Amino acid sequence: MTREAAVTVRVFTQRFSSTPRGARLARRLSLHQLDRWNVPYGSEVSDAVGLLVAELAANAVTHGRVPGRDFELVLTCAPGLRLRIDVSDTRGERRPASVAPGPLDEGGRGLLLVDALATRWSVIDRVPVGKTVRAELDLGGAGPDVP
Repeated sequence: MTREAAVTVRVFTQRFSSTPRGARLARRLSLHQLDRWNVPYGSEVSDAVGLLVAELAANAVTHGRVPGRDFELVLTCAPGLRLRIDVSDTRGERRPASVAPGPLDEGGRGLLLVDALATRWSVIDRVPVGKTVRAELDLGGAGPDVP
C-alpha cells in the first residue's frame, strides 16, 4: 500500500466592480494573497500571476462588462502542483480569441501575453450566465509552502 502526501488546496475568491479601478484592485489583492501563501512579491511566479490577473481582469472590464454587474476572481493553489486563475464576467456572447494583431494595431496583444505566460488557458461557460477565462501555471515543485 502506497501513501501519498496530503495536499492542501488554497482558494481566494473576490468580486470586483467592472471598472479599471476594480481590475487594478484585483491584481493588487492577488499579489497580496500570493504573498500570504508564501509566494513572495517579485518572485517569478508572483510576477507571472500579476501579469495574468492584470490582463484577464482588464479584458473582463473592457470586453465582458455588463452595467451593474461585477467580475469575479478566483485563485486556486495546490502547492507544488498548480496555480489556477479564473476571471469570470457576465458577458457570455463575447469570447476571447488569440488573434495576431497587425503591426500598427494599438491593442490585441493581451492574450498573446497570456498564451506566453500560462502553461495553458481556456474559456469555460459560466452557469447560469457569462464565461470564465482560466489560466493555469504548473508550479513543478515551486510555489507556496504549506505549513
